[in-house]
Amino acid sequence: MLQDKDRIFTNIYGLKDRTLAGARARGHWDGTGDLVKKGRDWIVDEMKASGLRGRGGAGFPTGLKWSFMPKESDGRPSYLVVNADESEPGTCKDREILRNDPHTLIEGCLLASFAMGAHESYIYIRGEFIREREALQAAIDEAYDAGLLGKNAAGSGWDFDLFVAHGAGAYICGEETALLESLEGKKGMPRMKPPFPAGAGLYGCPTTVNNVESIAVVPTVLRRGGEWFAGFGRPNNTGTKLFAISGHVNTPCVVEESMSIPFEELIEKHCGGIRGGWDNLKAVIPGGSSVPLLPGDIAREAIMDFDWLKEQRSGLGTAAVIVMDQSTDIVKAIWRLSKFYKHESCGQCTPCREGTGWMMRVMDRLVRGEAEIEEIDMLMDVTKQVEGHTICALGDAAAWPIQGLIRHFRDEIEYRIENKSSIAAE
Repeated sequence: MLQDKDRIFTNIYGLKDRTLAGARARGHWDGTGDLVKKGRDWIVDEMKASGLRGRGGAGFPTGLKWSFMPKESDGRPSYLVVNADESEPGTCKDREILRNDPHTLIEGCLLASFAMGAHESYIYIRGEFIREREALQAAIDEAYDAGLLGKNAAGSGWDFDLFVAHGAGAYICGEETALLESLEGKKGMPRMKPPFPAGAGLYGCPTTVNNVESIAVVPTVLRRGGEWFAGFGRPNNTGTKLFAISGHVNTPCVVEESMSIPFEELIEKHCGGIRGGWDNLKAVIPGGSSVPLLPGDIAREAIMDFDWLKEQRSGLGTAAVIVMDQSTDIVKAIWRLSKFYKHESCGQCTPCREGTGWMMRVMDRLVRGEAEIEEIDMLMDVTKQVEGHTICALGDAAAWPIQGLIRHFRDEIEYRIENKSSIAAE
């Protein structure tokens, strides 16, 4: 279990002062200029040594991602864009950073931008996050007033400006290239890759897009050293992580814990156990709505990191842990997710535009028990035709929850179809 002295987010519950004075009292903005003076290569090397993998879902190594940015400018400016478009159902960790610990993110933006040769950074914040934007903007204004941003930011010799851009509430803008399109004032639709953002991103310039949590941990990692961060979790799954646990636990919460913590320990220590006891556990979605669910018996054995969950054909994603007990109508729960993905598809790719609607309509009939048994395999087949055949990962995100349902709870779907008259009577 993670000790308090090793927690990076010292105000995740908003119980302390979130202003600059409060952040400084907790050790933030301590010697930031000196960290910058150690040079770009040192920062990137420390981030590589830390083993930090992106906290927005994909889990790509952060230091490696930064190293793709050009070392010398060809005349174009470089940009860091922070993805604060936290729209994955079940995920509610980044908003706590924005609302209660914004200076961790602002300081991280300065250090990360310097490491990539960027003098400007944009934080793209979800449309529904009104209070979060206000808290973040107030913190940025404080940082400017204190000389921590702007010319010679934090006495580092590096000029750095930070801007907040507010989205309009589109889930698709959480995809990095759709986010860049939206930031440029266009319709949020994913771009074809290549070129990748590091070659041609915002306004056609070299750009790195990182998640809020990925950037917010940077100052502490650099101050304490990459090896310190790498000391938590299993190899290739290192560091601390914010887990957002919701659903049928006694006390839902957002908590910072060590990577690779066993699922049972996470739930027992921080959530007071499963509602109705462990025998009442039915299924768990371990990483936000887009990853396949795991049935209770597998979930109880789970190690909460990228590799273990991938081996179980699921994923850590954003570590938004959605717990479902035996009272859950599992078919209806997944139908609701398929409805969400159908609604949020941008319509650019035919497999996603047509497939998400098709999958939702079959799920409609499955919920009511009005489908035929053969349609279960047909639905699985359609998910395979959508998965991997779209420009962005929304097609996969729409397919995976349904695949998980059929893989682990096929008997419940069949029972519904065979007993539709009794279900309709209920």
